[in-house]
Amino acid sequence: MRYIDLDTWPRRAQYEFINTFDYPHFNMSANMDITAFYTAVKQSGISITVVLVYVLARAAHDVAEFRQRIREDGVVEHDTVHPSTTYLTDGDLFSFCRMPYSEDFKTFASCAEEQIARIQEEPTLDDPPGDDQLFMTSIPWVSFTSFMHPIQMSPVDSIPRIAWGKFFHDGEMLKMPLSVQAHHGLVDGVHMGRYCERVQEYLDHPESYL
Repeated sequence: MRYIDLDTWPRRAQYEFINTFDYPHFNMSANMDITAFYTAVKQSGISITVVLVYVLARAAHDVAEFRQRIREDGVVEHDTVHPSTTYLTDGDLFSFCRMPYSEDFKTFASCAEEQIARIQEEPTLDDPPGDDQLFMTSIPWVSFTSFMHPIQMSPVDSIPRIAWGKFFHDGEMLKMPLSVQAHHGLVDGVHMGRYCERVQEYLDHPESYL
């Protein structure tokens, strides 16, 4: 982790401008092509959720702005951020499930399966402290076209939120709605675009990590 020098930071003016807003988050939704991804994951027998969380987290590591966080009066940039996703448990209640990130997929998947098994036995709404996280959730019942996450406002939370929805067919392609929400003081539309490009690249080439 490193502290960003605000005096030399190129986007300081944009950061300070957005910080005057009452609600500084913005959200973008897009439909991702998961045709190759879905076929490969189904053949592998690995949980689609685990692989999706990995893909979404790995893409975030490729775009530095998705690893930056506002901390008090400064900004930090993490080397590694860990996905924390909601997971449905008994009684249609959700639990949080933090999955320590590793670029090596087999290492990540093994640890993720252990964490899922743990929260199935002991559901929790307690997230480990720290802002080195990516918040994720899935809405597998709806192919949504927009999405909004709750956030803390005092102080404003700067952890990105990512959601995916019900898969649907578009001609011969299988698609998945993806929502990405971030603090606009750190992330602009160009960074959202780069993030989605990286996600699509990983979805198109599952053989590179499975």
